[in-house]
Amino acid sequence: MSLQESKDQVAQEVLALTHLASRVGAGDPDARPALDDRLNLLRGLFRREPNAFSPEMVAALKRLSSSVPMTGRGTARRAPTETGLDRGLGRDTTRRVPTEILQSLFGYASFRPGQAEIIQAVLSGRDCLGVMPTGAGKSLTYQIPARILSGTTLVISPLIALMKDQVDALTEIGIRATFLNSSLTTAERQERRTLVKKGTYDLIYVAPEGLEGFLLEFLSDCKIDLIAVDEAHCISQWGHDFRPAYRNLSGLKSRFGDIPVLALTATATEAVSVDIVRQMGMLDPFRFRGSFFRPNLHLSVYKKGGGRKTKEDILRLVQSRRGESGIIYCLSRKSVETTTAFLVSHGVRALPYHAGMENGPRTASQEAFRRDNVDVMVATVAFGMGIDKSNIRYVIHRDMPKSLEGYYQEIGRAGRDGVESDCILFYSWSEVVSYDRFLIGMTDEPLRKKMGQQTREMFDWAEEGLCRHQSLVAYFGETILPCGRSCDVCGKWDRLAQAQAAIGTPKMAQTRPALQSKRGLPSEEIPDRADALFVRLKTLRKRLADEKGIPSYLIFSDAVLLQMAAQRPATEDDLAQISGIGPKKIVQYGAIFLAELKK
Repeated sequence: MSLQESKDQVAQEVLALTHLASRVGAGDPDARPALDDRLNLLRGLFRREPNAFSPEMVAALKRLSSSVPMTGRGTARRAPTETGLDRGLGRDTTRRVPTEILQSLFGYASFRPGQAEIIQAVLSGRDCLGVMPTGAGKSLTYQIPARILSGTTLVISPLIALMKDQVDALTEIGIRATFLNSSLTTAERQERRTLVKKGTYDLIYVAPEGLEGFLLEFLSDCKIDLIAVDEAHCISQWGHDFRPAYRNLSGLKSRFGDIPVLALTATATEAVSVDIVRQMGMLDPFRFRGSFFRPNLHLSVYKKGGGRKTKEDILRLVQSRRGESGIIYCLSRKSVETTTAFLVSHGVRALPYHAGMENGPRTASQEAFRRDNVDVMVATVAFGMGIDKSNIRYVIHRDMPKSLEGYYQEIGRAGRDGVESDCILFYSWSEVVSYDRFLIGMTDEPLRKKMGQQTREMFDWAEEGLCRHQSLVAYFGETILPCGRSCDVCGKWDRLAQAQAAIGTPKMAQTRPALQSKRGLPSEEIPDRADALFVRLKTLRKRLADEKGIPSYLIFSDAVLLQMAAQRPATEDDLAQISGIGPKKIVQYGAIFLAELKK
């Protein structure tokens, strides 16, 4: 961040503080936590860049601070190093309880199932295994402790290309985070290592492959208070996505002085869960296993053959969702290339992604998809692990995945923001035969049999014609009633027929997003995604994101924009009532979006 950008940030924060101080003076109980957070953020900025604070700005902050009574509330984060701003403001550097951080930084009124329990377990120093579906908010379970613990949280993340997204998202709400990986220049790595050593960051992201050699030695000399392992199923050979590099993590706990380890995954059978605990050396961990049922995902299944033309079917599905982000998974690289070419020839903004591509074009495809410069990513399973893009509205499987675990992981990339999204599978027995060919020559006989069994379980699930969700979660050991409306069996819909009917109409048929605001707005009051105001808000979001060089969903999620379109907030206080909008987002974008809403 340049000096001028830092000065601009200070000016924005002072404006926010002035607004919040007036609310505190008026007796608003929700304003005090946000005010304290803004002051804490400025203290951190002052320690790093005192030149960004003019004498007039410091004087204004002193006056503002003295006008607001102290609360004495807070949870100590790290032993404070007093700065001129600390002395001038007359505050101690403190952090508050998890719920207050959730509300004041992330803009959510309450925790989702399991989040609070995992956070409390981690803060008490206990190891923890969290098995939570995609979109359940796993990342908050280490991001919030990172704001409270006295040291830095080390996050093991599987894909280097996604670390920047994760860091950008945290920076957007005022959390200090960075990453160390091979994408950095020597000078950048050295600068970040210096800051990590000083304890500047709340979180640091690294890849498991990076913990081989010097980086591990360096981190061992830093104050690390928590290790969070994302996509933890990759450490288990019984998982659907085993990665040998994750085995490097087996000695981390003891290496860092038996600090707590938080292992997180969206998909793990009981056997995989036991293997994660053993491999990570976890001691009597607290375990949370969330529900695998995600009602906002609408599951449809179509069998290939019998005159069905899968490519044409996929084209109709995509054309009926023009302007929305989607992923199409294919079994082979050749299928990726041919499907992409077919879609592009019919005017679809699509790009390919597979492991056989050169690194440059592959990275460019992912970046274009992240930034909403293309609508469709056609990919093998090499794409998507750990993806944070929240506005993916559909996932289509051109070919059947090799296991129900893999299928669940892949459809989980849709609808992370809670908005209803479609997951459409095309399958046939020929894919079972293809997967069997891959197993020829495998010397590990138990593993070969296990993988062959998983493929047949996937085929049987597609064939049986029962509630898709009920039978899917049963695979993971969960029992639920039929979903009622979230699959083709229970909802009795035909997405292909709907797509054909929608093509060429001014307003394409869309599913209604099932959302609730902080006020509990009924879902029937939320407009559909073809709503003109929602489209305008998306256009504004894209422009702001392009100006900042970040993905659109880091500005606001689709879920937030849909609530804006429904509630039409007129003031910053109205914006604060929308789930997912915190104080910093209001300072950064509130006036711009309010102006658009008034048009």
